[in-house]
Amino acid sequence: MTTQAKNLIAVALPFPGLADVTIDALAASAERIDHQAGDVIYAAGAASDFLFIVASGAVRLERFCGGEMRLVGLAHRGEAFGWTALGEAAARRHRVAAADAVTLLRLRGATIIDLVTSDPGAGRVGRDDVVAALKSIQAVETLAAGETKHDVIAVQKPSAIALAIYRTGIWLRSPKPWLALLGYACLFGFWHLAVDVLKLPRFAEMPGPGAVLREFLSPNPTYGVSIYTPVYYQHILISLRRVAIAFVLATAFGVPTGLLLGWSKTFRDYVFPLFEMLRPIPILAWVPLAIVMLPGSELPVLYLTFLASFFATALNTMLGVRSIDPSYVLAAQSLGATRWQVFRHVVVPGALPFVFTGLQISIGVAWFSLVAAEMVSGQFGLGYLINTSYTMVQYPTIVIAMITLGAVGYATSAAVRLVGRWLMDWRERQLAMAGVR
Repeated sequence: MTTQAKNLIAVALPFPGLADVTIDALAASAERIDHQAGDVIYAAGAASDFLFIVASGAVRLERFCGGEMRLVGLAHRGEAFGWTALGEAAARRHRVAAADAVTLLRLRGATIIDLVTSDPGAGRVGRDDVVAALKSIQAVETLAAGETKHDVIAVQKPSAIALAIYRTGIWLRSPKPWLALLGYACLFGFWHLAVDVLKLPRFAEMPGPGAVLREFLSPNPTYGVSIYTPVYYQHILISLRRVAIAFVLATAFGVPTGLLLGWSKTFRDYVFPLFEMLRPIPILAWVPLAIVMLPGSELPVLYLTFLASFFATALNTMLGVRSIDPSYVLAAQSLGATRWQVFRHVVVPGALPFVFTGLQISIGVAWFSLVAAEMVSGQFGLGYLINTSYTMVQYPTIVIAMITLGAVGYATSAAVRLVGRWLMDWRERQLAMAGVR
């Protein structure tokens, strides 16, 4: 029960940064309680001393209204109830009864607050902060009868902004930002020593960080590109537009192709040999054909950017489908699911983690493919700027474009990760419940 208790507590409590030692202590203090269907766990008006987490089964949250007891909510495995034990010294608002045979973890509210406020992983969180946070996510609201449709209460959860601010606060109080700053300091320190101080032979032609920074922040840059020049932002916007178009097209074509490659043996037998023959061909090798086949200078760039991104997306999606446990498919078929229902409800959700991994790889591949394409075919864009600056011996501008490319690429990859986490929230919960995280 100890491992299960840790997993349940990690999921149910609204503090994702809790250290393992705190979760261990909470699990050690938890008491297991079993109830049969119909047993009353606590009545309305009872003292609020304990928080409960459902380990198995389900419980009914009921309220006396209009002369009868009415259902206002249900709590299932991994969900907590009885938040008043943590937020305030108030009596219970509802009666809670076992909907069926249920196993609960019972934790004393005062113990939870003491352990969370002294947790080394969550940082310096005061008791008032904990109480305020727990109040904001109470699983049940005090509502008058008839305020919710079908008398089922809407669970109040923290807003995305509040949760993001909370997690950012935990991150800022952790060593991670300082380690990241240390990594940047080491890189720029080596750059400064190699170019400006030691003047190593192989770095003689490179601009130092000071020269690049002066050019980057100059209202009148020597080579015409800085944060004050409109052309700088024009290059960024054009590259972003190209990557966005290529990435959307690669996702639209790559995900279905990968799903079919993983799901249909016939389709895989016909297509996969050709897929694997074309995939290793470098993007630069496609440049002459792209210029010959496609009119203008924009379409070849989009095609070359799309191509590399498409292969990354399709391959990871196919691997996601192939990684699904066949027993899930057999179980669905044994329950009478059609082939389309198995594909929709088993294959697609099962492949999603690999799909989003492929999309993260795909956006990165799209950026370096774009730069290669813009260097040989294109007007404007960060790749075009790098190539033109090299031709005209404008080395500070090359570094400015490279740093900009890294920052913009990092931001787009982070955006894809955030969207993936938002859409795959159920996956994070599943892994936590299984003890993987």
